[in-house]
Amino acid sequence: MSILSHPFAGIGSRIRRALLAQDCLLCQAASADQLLCAACERDLPAGVPACPRCALAGPGSAECGACLADPPHFDASFTAFAYTYPVDALVQALKYGGQLALAGFFAQKLHQRIGTAPGVDLIAPLPLHPARLAERGFNQAVEIAKALSRASGIGVDAQLARRVRNTAAQTALPWRERRANMRGAFSCERDLAGLSIAVIDDVMTTGATLNEFARTLKASGAARVENWVVARTPPGV
Repeated sequence: MSILSHPFAGIGSRIRRALLAQDCLLCQAASADQLLCAACERDLPAGVPACPRCALAGPGSAECGACLADPPHFDASFTAFAYTYPVDALVQALKYGGQLALAGFFAQKLHQRIGTAPGVDLIAPLPLHPARLAERGFNQAVEIAKALSRASGIGVDAQLARRVRNTAAQTALPWRERRANMRGAFSCERDLAGLSIAVIDDVMTTGATLNEFARTLKASGAARVENWVVARTPPGV
């Protein structure tokens, strides 16, 4: 009898699936060992044609007028999803609900979006200020970055730079004030000469925080900075 047809073949994997059985985080349907059931995962709002530099959705995939008129310090942005329901609920479940398993899920989706990422030398999660880190207990960008590093084989350095100003929450500020709010928020004392760095974050709204971080990295010599972000806020939100 072939081992494939043996009645006990695969029993170990079936036991593991039974032990890991859970309900979908969104609809509570059975999802085996997955965080989301297949139907909810299919319904997640994928990215749409967007500016390759800031990832803002638009009618085409050429660089947008805003980036042409006032180029940001970062060179490209890649996102896995639009920041609409239910992705916003999942991001908040990771960030504020401690659902750390979602970091691996988001990393998987980013890896599928980006692929092999040729030319990227290092992954750097966007740092939190120590006070914010102590309050939350973890940095969601670090958790995503570690999982993405394992998936991609690209090294990660969570100590590459520091957040030295505990700035006001960007969501509490008008769009036009967000860039000024972030000025001087980061410090990098490393020599990054010639390196291409992928910055990891959960959500990109105006891009002011990522822009300031890219400015800091380039001031330390980075040749290229890309944003790898779970979700991008739609225009006008």
